[in-house]
Amino acid sequence: MSAMPTDRLQRFIFDDTQVRGEIAQLHSTYQQAIANHGYPLAIERLLGELLAACALLTATIKFDGTLSIEFRGKGALKLLMAESNPGVGDRAQRLRGVARFDDDALATIAEPTLQALAEGGHVVITLDPEEGQRYQGIVALDKPDIAGCLEEYFAQSEQLPTRLWLATDAEHAAGLLIQKLPEEVVHDAEAGDDDAWDRINHLADTITGAELTGLGAEQVLHRLFHEEHARVFDPAPVKFSCTCTRERFGRALHQLGAQELRSVVEEQGQVETQCHFCNTVYTFTPADVEALIDNPDAEPPTVH
Repeated sequence: MSAMPTDRLQRFIFDDTQVRGEIAQLHSTYQQAIANHGYPLAIERLLGELLAACALLTATIKFDGTLSIEFRGKGALKLLMAESNPGVGDRAQRLRGVARFDDDALATIAEPTLQALAEGGHVVITLDPEEGQRYQGIVALDKPDIAGCLEEYFAQSEQLPTRLWLATDAEHAAGLLIQKLPEEVVHDAEAGDDDAWDRINHLADTITGAELTGLGAEQVLHRLFHEEHARVFDPAPVKFSCTCTRERFGRALHQLGAQELRSVVEEQGQVETQCHFCNTVYTFTPADVEALIDNPDAEPPTVH
């Protein structure tokens, strides 16, 4: 296999049908998301799948804001989360993710599948637009894999037939999404191919994880759909990007209250916080803390 072009989204649509698709391919985005966290391999792979899924879902909706997908488990896996901001124009889609798990419980699981790790729970998908109302959808975490859970979300909440194929290897995370559009958004519905959805799904089901992570988007499309009429759009970039700032952490600390903050300073000499997405550490001296107590929106005087 040739090297996979990485960190991009490839949109395509099948002419004269109600079916569209998207391919997500992540390399440095995936590597940056797992760097310095020390995740076990099973957690890394699940997080990679969720990052690819989040990139795909973000690419299918048009809004300015934040999309987050949370798998909240009851077993060894406590939280698997991916979050993104859509790309606009030449700006890349910005993607990040994090996992929380119980090391001791994880060590007792012989086959660390999603279900074995999560032991039930639920999936929360949140759309938080810059303007407008926040939306949240919840489905049970009761399917064997991430793709199945998200397909169930689309079936219940969006009522759009949607299929997902997700894969990771040591270097890459990738995903393929196929979605059936409502007739009203298809300009020439009467010219549609009634069998297209079933036929395209059957073809997509033949993709392997190694092909999804190892082939370029054009190769994947040719491998699966060379007998179909797929129209391919310009690829869009994806990158790892965290939204944390010192000011944002300062406002969050202010919410703890003066007594709690001063207690931490008295005990530790300063207040130290760390972003769970990118591991950046923010340190607030006693003077910084007093400034936060007085005015959380003030520019922090100390930067590390």
